[in-house]
Amino acid sequence: MSNNLAAQDFLVQRQALDQTRFATATGDRQALQPRQVLLAVDRFAFTANNITYAIMGDALSYWAFFPAEEPWGRIPVWGFADVVASASDDIKVGERIYGFFPLSTHLVVEVGKVTAGTFTDLTPHRSDLPGAYNVYLRCSKDTSARMEDLQALLRPLFTTAFLIDDFLADAFLSDKTMFDAGQVILSSASSKTAFGTAFMLHKNRDSRADYQIIGLTSAANRAFVEGLGCYDRVVDYADLATLEQRPSAYIDMAGNGDLRSRLHHHLGDAMVYSCQVGAAHWDQAVPTKDLPGAKPTMFFAPTQLKKRSEEWGADQLQARIAAAWQVFIDDLAQGSLEVVHKSGPDAIEAVYRETLAGKAIPDKGYILSF
Repeated sequence: MSNNLAAQDFLVQRQALDQTRFATATGDRQALQPRQVLLAVDRFAFTANNITYAIMGDALSYWAFFPAEEPWGRIPVWGFADVVASASDDIKVGERIYGFFPLSTHLVVEVGKVTAGTFTDLTPHRSDLPGAYNVYLRCSKDTSARMEDLQALLRPLFTTAFLIDDFLADAFLSDKTMFDAGQVILSSASSKTAFGTAFMLHKNRDSRADYQIIGLTSAANRAFVEGLGCYDRVVDYADLATLEQRPSAYIDMAGNGDLRSRLHHHLGDAMVYSCQVGAAHWDQAVPTKDLPGAKPTMFFAPTQLKKRSEEWGADQLQARIAAAWQVFIDDLAQGSLEVVHKSGPDAIEAVYRETLAGKAIPDKGYILSF
């Protein structure tokens, strides 16, 4: 190995997420096969989104990206790595890479399609998984650490937010008869995916129907959410009865079955669309059946990503996301988030448990390293 850090995995029990352990990894010590590259994970973000990956690990195949011996799993994270060994003619030792990694010190990938700015991992067990997660960015060496932090923390979540906004515009918001004087309601309004979605809904509203953007949050997070400036109204979870009963779309970032039930029963047939994106309240993620209004569905970002890639072309889609991302960073993200760096196994486990318990502070973002 080219660095001094022993290869490690942070493992969680797939059916008991509060059970964890660190393990010595062995796969990276094997000789690389042709086209394989060994990546040393340098830094990565950890947010409630990573808890969603674990909760939905079986249903949406997140555990399949980076397999571990049963009953354990490796949670995916977004971050940066350096190439420390290469059997590829295209990817050289020393390159900086951004993308989807396991919560581990190292990852071996098999280099497929290569462009000036990206390459695709062709590792066989990933071939049937959503392709968006298998593309890695080749990064410039002069990127600032601050921008790397914001990219790791927010870019994957903002991409999901962009796709939620695009889906609503495509399927609902263009139909003014459905959303005339309507409302889009987001739970866990302080979460990064939620306020990214609210930002996009706010930014694009002038060209669409006249809808309100409503954020649901706790009393403790209310001031932060109101300060973001992208919600028209912020409502405490205890005050759902104050919501007007008019055509509504519910974007559920919390995954709280009780909250979903209360909101559906309050709005009744006025609930014209209801989807779950995240699962911040993982311990209350109880399915709810026979609710009034629209049947709740799961929003899976790669499905909308694939649809738009086919309709617009992959390059045009990425260009649109990149343009929106730059506006988001300039207008909102830079001033709304304090980046907190922590390193070492004890810090990783502490942040994991804090996030699992739903105790993460909304205006802080964790960047971790082994």
